Amino acid sequence: MMSPNHLSDDRGSPPHHFRHTPLQIIHVAANFLRIWSIYSMFRYLSQTGASVVLFLFACLAPAAILFLILQKPWKGRPLSNTQVVPSIINGFITALYLVLWGKGLKSCGPVRAILGEYSGAVLGVLSGVLYGRRSNLWKKIGGLIAMCASFYLLSEGWATATYFPFYILTQDETEAQTEHVLGLKQMLIPIIAGILSALRRVIARRVSIKNQLKRRLHALTIASATCFMFPIAMWDVIIGSPSESNGKLPFSAWAFSSTILFGNIVIFYADSIAEERLHMVFSSPRHLMAASACIIVMEIVYKMDFSLAGFVICSLILGLGIYQATALERNRKDSVRNSDLSNGEFDNQIQMSSLPT
Repeated sequence: MMSPNHLSDDRGSPPHHFRHTPLQIIHVAANFLRIWSIYSMFRYLSQTGASVVLFLFACLAPAAILFLILQKPWKGRPLSNTQVVPSIINGFITALYLVLWGKGLKSCGPVRAILGEYSGAVLGVLSGVLYGRRSNLWKKIGGLIAMCASFYLLSEGWATATYFPFYILTQDETEAQTEHVLGLKQMLIPIIAGILSALRRVIARRVSIKNQLKRRLHALTIASATCFMFPIAMWDVIIGSPSESNGKLPFSAWAFSSTILFGNIVIFYADSIAEERLHMVFSSPRHLMAASACIIVMEIVYKMDFSLAGFVICSLILGLGIYQATALERNRKDSVRNSDLSNGEFDNQIQMSSLPT
């Protein structure tokens, strides 16, 4: 039988969901600012024809300096080689991810580039093959098929008013549209970038268990990514491409500052809080739902070629695929959460899955 003091403590403590509401608001606001910076970047690149790699390098270098100043990885307990070497390798993966994602953003548009980042949930299928049971394997394969179907519909332009099959355009709208069907080949660029993004998150989690150590190693990863991207940016300046203004990078205060602050720094700390306190990883249906709401707002504000019904269909299919593909990791986290709650250690102990997505 519970004591009266214990009952009074339970009455006085806020419910679990209400206690995390401010953190959820912060996470959604940070994602909104990050998606806003992506749309401003896309408009800047489309209007100026600037080099994507050079722009990303010009934003990544100040972000790396700020991360180093904030985290000071050279202070505190010395980092071992088993932590530094994977972080440097992770920097190379991050640089490659940024280059591919930037190319995908310019060629495919913000909607496909943002949703393509969630293709990293295919690592959940890999974890099911390596660690899961046969009963969960078919769920993961079904989730993979649903994700592929969603990306196929996105490549066919279902998220645009021009090519959504159940939308009838007026004559004025038809003349104003400039979108075109991409096809799966171009859609592969943001998909591969999303898989690389998930891979770098997996490496970061497996190298650093403690949160403070994870932030220190992230500063080292971004610094190494800047070093790896430097020769690519210089090569792009020298060689360039016919569609880009070679060696020219017009200055736009909002495009640069929003990408540095919201696209790199703020979103990292917001995702870290969501992972530590809300147990919400990037490739999850809840994260996709928040990002989809922000995309809808930005598409309307920027007056893009956008079909709300088509976008909702693609997002729902993608969310269903992610839900099925990450079934094993979700079950493990639920069991860990229940055991922590029963022991009263929910806020002090966080256990990660063997291969998180």
